[in-house]
Amino acid sequence: MSAAGVIETLKQAAASAGGFVELRYHAKTSRGVVVEKGKVESSSSRSVAGLGVRVLENGAWGFASTGSSEPADVKRAIESARAAASSGASLRSEAVADLPEVKLATGDFSQPGVDEIEQRSLEEKVGMARKLEETVRGSSSSVSSATCGYSEIFEEKAIVTTDGAAASFRLVRPELRLQAVAERNGEMSTGFEAIGTTGGWECLFRHGDGEYFAGKAARTAVDLLSAGHPQGGRASVILAPSIVGLLLHEAIGHTVEADFVQAGSVAAGKLGQRVASDLVTLCDSGASELEDGAGGTIPVDDEGVLAGRTVIIRDGILESYLHNRESAARYGVAPTGNARAWEYADEPLIRMRNTYLEPGQTSLEEMIASTRHGYLLDGPRNGQADATGEFMFGVQEAREIKDGKLGALVKGVTVTGIAFDVLSTVDSVSDSFRWDLGSGYCGKGQPAKVDAGGPYIRCKALLGGEQ
Repeated sequence: MSAAGVIETLKQAAASAGGFVELRYHAKTSRGVVVEKGKVESSSSRSVAGLGVRVLENGAWGFASTGSSEPADVKRAIESARAAASSGASLRSEAVADLPEVKLATGDFSQPGVDEIEQRSLEEKVGMARKLEETVRGSSSSVSSATCGYSEIFEEKAIVTTDGAAASFRLVRPELRLQAVAERNGEMSTGFEAIGTTGGWECLFRHGDGEYFAGKAARTAVDLLSAGHPQGGRASVILAPSIVGLLLHEAIGHTVEADFVQAGSVAAGKLGQRVASDLVTLCDSGASELEDGAGGTIPVDDEGVLAGRTVIIRDGILESYLHNRESAARYGVAPTGNARAWEYADEPLIRMRNTYLEPGQTSLEEMIASTRHGYLLDGPRNGQADATGEFMFGVQEAREIKDGKLGALVKGVTVTGIAFDVLSTVDSVSDSFRWDLGSGYCGKGQPAKVDAGGPYIRCKALLGGEQ
């Protein structure tokens, strides 16, 4: 059954439920194919659909789920959630406050691209993956192996609450991953490219076609074979949108999620304080701001709140945390539309959506030309950050800058720092913008599709490298 078809059933169930009830129908289909060494190594398809129910009663939440949207099963799920709320009320140290009033979503908010991706055949998608894997493998005699993975997630949702939400939407998120492994004289290196979007293939390939990314993965792997190592220590660095996005998501975004704030993250108690350079305005949005196709796009969150734009840091001043309805009530602010659940049987948590830095007024060329010595860093390899905002990220491509000119590629680079300290050193922000983590998944008890990006920024950070 479609989300649009089930919404009337949910409205009728909510109307007769009594008290506060939140009903969320969620159908998800995930498909993927991986090609390696000219062969299809794996091909998968998985579909789940059902209803998540939350009841707020006596100051406590109760949750239940069912794989059916039949009226009798919906009614039983509401009763189960109500029973869970009643039994949990006496165990809570603090009752959930009355939910704040907010303009709730009504209507259909379906996103573009769903029909287009559905109409493309499985053979076309497998054929693309085969062709791109072959392109990577054939790009250089130094490339010893290649992998290409294509995946797509279709989602349909309907959210109804007893206080007025009645919204539905469909969306699709296609992703492409390419990896090249190069070898020479016992040395080995890898090049990796990944893109993801919310939308159709036109959006997925808006920065270049598959052949472009295949060639880039192979070229990076080969070039890294002969790359040197950087000078370690504190350095001027120009971070590309991919590294900016990773920094914002991992080292800032999680620390401003209200449940993490309540647990004592570094952002606790800092509202209204300067935490970054006045060139920094940092936002999180359910919409794809500034450029189409951001991978974490949601029109409505899983509490039925419109997923609009939230300014977290404005001109360097911490302005807002990210909230669901419960945390918004606790802090006396409006919900920000950040409640998200991975599947129907999961309870909504406070999660980021599309997190980004607003662009500035300087071109990348001007930033490089005005840098006496530093590094241009692009392409995250891995990374970690904690609730203090301390981070360490591996970097795929790093180029030295000397006297305003871009120099040689170096490898084995890591960038380290305390996020708020690093953002306080930002002295230049480019006028360009790009979403660049659309293939990313966030883990916080449940996965979540997110995106992040921004302009190029110049700042100070600790640079390390492998010797």
